[in-house]
Formats: sequence, C-alpha cells, structure tokens
Amino acid sequence: MPIATVNPANGETLRTYEAMGEEEIERRIQLAEATFRTYRTTAFDERARLMRKAADILEADQDEIGRVITTEMGKPVKQARAEAAKCAKTMRWYADHAASLLADEEPAESDVKDSGASRALVRYRPLGPVLAVMPWNFPLWQVIRFAAPALMAGNVGLLKHASNVPQTALYLEDLFHRAGFPEGCFQTLLIGSAAVDGILRDERVRAATLTGSEPAGRAVAATAGEMIKKTVLELGGSDPFVVMPSADVERAAGVAVTARTQNAGQSCIAAKRFIVHTDVYDAFVERFTEGMKALRVGDPLEEETEVGPLSSELGLNDVMELVDDAKRSGATVLCGGERPEGPGWYYPPTVLADVTREMRIHREEAFGPVATLYRVADLDEAVLIANDTDFGLSSNVWTRDDADVDRFVRDLEAGGVYVNGMTASHPAFPFGGVKRSGYGRELSGHGIREFCNITTVWHGA
Repeated sequence: MPIATVNPANGETLRTYEAMGEEEIERRIQLAEATFRTYRTTAFDERARLMRKAADILEADQDEIGRVITTEMGKPVKQARAEAAKCAKTMRWYADHAASLLADEEPAESDVKDSGASRALVRYRPLGPVLAVMPWNFPLWQVIRFAAPALMAGNVGLLKHASNVPQTALYLEDLFHRAGFPEGCFQTLLIGSAAVDGILRDERVRAATLTGSEPAGRAVAATAGEMIKKTVLELGGSDPFVVMPSADVERAAGVAVTARTQNAGQSCIAAKRFIVHTDVYDAFVERFTEGMKALRVGDPLEEETEVGPLSSELGLNDVMELVDDAKRSGATVLCGGERPEGPGWYYPPTVLADVTREMRIHREEAFGPVATLYRVADLDEAVLIANDTDFGLSSNVWTRDDADVDRFVRDLEAGGVYVNGMTASHPAFPFGGVKRSGYGRELSGHGIREFCNITTVWHGA
C-alpha cells in the first residue's frame, strides 16, 4: 500500500511519500536508544512541563490538523476537531497524574519484616524505545493515548502509522519537537507494514503496542513472543448494545444512532449489534431506524455533515460484501443497504433486521455505519447473543433494573460495561478487551504501567 493522502470524499490523491530506507530507520532507532539513556532520568515535573506545552500547541492547531485528518481519512471535520481537543485533555491528565501513578509503593510493614528486610519498595522504571503500530480511524487519539503515558513514564516512542494518514503522522512528530521534547523522544517512521517485523526484532526496541486488525495483531504478537517482548494489543470489536424493558427507550434509541455512526461507524468500540427485548423491540426499532434515516451524509469538510465517507475503497467493499451476504441470507433492510451513486467512498446508515448466526455479519466486524438487530425474549438470551462473538472489547446495557445490571456486569465478556450510556474512552479509566479484541490496557494507571519495569527494591536488615 502506498504511503499517501487520498481524499476519501472523491478518491483524489493529494500527496505521496517515499518510504524510509534501512539507513534512515537505523539512524532513528539509534537516536531513540541514545535519547532514552538521558530522557529516562528527567524529573516528572520536566516531563509534565513539556507535555502541557504539547497539549497547548495541539489545542491551538485543532482547526488546521482537523482539516488534515478529514482529508486523509474522511472523518467529519467537527469530529476531527473534537478528537484533537480530547487528545490535549488526555495529555494534560497524564501531566497532572503520572508522578502519583508511578510513585514508589511500600508494602505492608508486617510483610517487609516477614521477608527479613529493613525496608522494601516497588518502583516503576521505563523500559526504553517502544514501537507503536497505529490505525487510521482515530489518527491522533490512538497515538496520543499511547504517547502521553509512555513519554510521561520516561519511555521514548517510534510510530509506524497507517499508510493513508502520513500527514497526521508527521504532524505528531513535529508536535512533540515543537513542545521542546529532546530530539528522538518521539519519531515517526514512514514505512510500510513489511518493515515492522525487522524493527520489532531489533534488540534496542523493547516493547510494542498495536491498535488495528486481528491479522496485524497476530503478526506483531508472534514476533514479540519469539523475541520475548512486552506487547499491548487493541484489536477489533463487535460490541453489543442491549435494551431491556425498563430502559428509557427513546433515549436509548437516540444514543444508539450516535454509537453506531460516529466516525461513519469505523470504530472498534462502536455499538454494532443491537439486542433488544421483545417487549420494547418495536418501539426501539422504529425510533432507531428513523434516527439513522435522518442523518446527514455528505462532504466531511462541511460543518453540518454527520456521516462522511469510509476511509478507503477497500473498506467500502468490505462493508458492501457483509451487507450483500446478509441480504442474500434473508436479512431485512430497514434503511440504507445500497451504495449511492457519485464519487467518494460513501455508504449510507443501514439497519438490518432478522439477522441469523449463519450470516457473515453476525460473526465479522462491520467497520461502517451498519447496525444489526436481534429480538430476545429475556435477559438470558440477551447475554447469550451478546457473548456469541469472538470479540470482547466493550458493551452497552440499557436498563433501570439493578438486578439486570448485576447480571450483565457479571456475565458479559467484555473489557467494559457501559450502563445507560455510550462506550467512550476517558484518560482516567482503563481501556482494552478480552478474547480476540486483544490484551493489556491503555489509559489510566493501568495503561501507564504497561511499559514499565516493575522493580522490587529490597534492603537487608
């Protein structure tokens, strides 16, 4: 795949870039290793000062970088600006909290004595250069939620971004440079996917994080396992959105529209499977379908646009194939379901009913604005269908019954359970999944400690 900016709204190639050669890759890895030796000893106050400066610059740049994001991957420009603002917020959160999250921990005095020590503690130390393999769908956010905690912990970053967002990737390197971080703290590698394996095998690269597809995650995990290196993987999702009889159906249906179509549905944590109790099924489906039909699809650079194009022709074809397979297998199309005429990689908000286990869309992640509906008789059936997937990233539950909540929290196989609200990431809460959605956690204290050497320090009596 070429490293290029191709506007998804019209298919026009705007800029192309040459992939870095082996000499330039080697130079950057050398620089990362050398920078780490000194950067790791900087004080938290100094790291926080630099991180806050980067947040200020990003906030000031949000209009400009928002338009770049939109022309590279098709996100409506309002959502692109909001993504930049969220990144700045997260950078400040880690600047404020990293020192306390990584403070030395003292075991109980009785345990220290029992171990024969006069003193003992646990210290968090940085690992070194970390390779980040990142996707295009949230081209700032996915990177910042790795970079902010990693840099605040004293690590340095090497970014291999998706090949269709090279301008955003280069902006991120420049952002940290303009903020005053030492040269080599955060570097963008303009490379293709084939180069990742060799970089991960380099002994100077200590760990890796990947957000992306399941095949990409398997490849990185296999190499990292062979090299015995720490990895964090955030892969696909097919999140359930469960609506029970006690729910506020009107509110649930309104949130469901946003939960399915934000970023044109190209989000791992987007609600994709809508599992609705039979007592409220008809009312929910009517409101939900009306909301999906009412969405404004169009030029993502226009302020009024709510749903832009999909990011690539390949992504569009994947969504079309899933919907066409479901239609051939008996699914009922309540709205959408056909690609509109004209330029660009657009697909309309689509709702499919009568979905069965035999359809591909039941088993595979639909990375576009396509919702599938399931009618269930009771809570047990809702849990059964919700868990009938290889993925387990997050989940949404709508109910005002505390007993329902307890069951869903206990039984849903997911990294998050969001009750009466839409799944969303926040720097204070851990983010990640189970099953084929990956392992490890980003954000919160859990995320900043993922790339730390958790060190026991023991003093003899």
